[in-house]
Amino acid sequence: MAQISGEVLGDERGTLLAFVESQRAAIREAAAGLTEEQAASRPSASELSLSGLLKHVAEVELAWLRMAQQRPNESARTQEDYAEAFRLVGDETIASVQIFWDGVSAELTAFVAELPSLDETFPLPPAPWFPENAKVSMRWMLLHLIEEFARHAGHADVIRESLDGTKAMG
Repeated sequence: MAQISGEVLGDERGTLLAFVESQRAAIREAAAGLTEEQAASRPSASELSLSGLLKHVAEVELAWLRMAQQRPNESARTQEDYAEAFRLVGDETIASVQIFWDGVSAELTAFVAELPSLDETFPLPPAPWFPENAKVSMRWMLLHLIEEFARHAGHADVIRESLDGTKAMG
């Protein structure tokens, strides 16, 4: 459920950002208190781990932000290193990924806050899963991030419960 506080604007922009943050928080909370080893484990039938999900959603958020800004994505993946988007490599840690994601989240929130309108659009890159020459609105992007994060928050809940029985809702 989206967190409601005195700082959340009651307009559409504030509401969408609150739901984005609520889903971010659900993913972060699923990994809270785990060791690096626990967070990297894959206790379910899935190939996903909690640390891998944290990294993936941070990189996905950055990718959508850069598309909306129409800037190059400094963290873009090639087909050869795509699997590394779902696991920590080198000196990456849960803490370093969360710091990275916090920066991306703050940048996205500031970008959205400064938009003249959520009706502003940007082109989608050529990809087999996007229609040719398609554009989407900033509103669409925020709704897509809510959908993406909610899907992965569900994955994170299953993984955490498989690890130690911790349940997101009680």
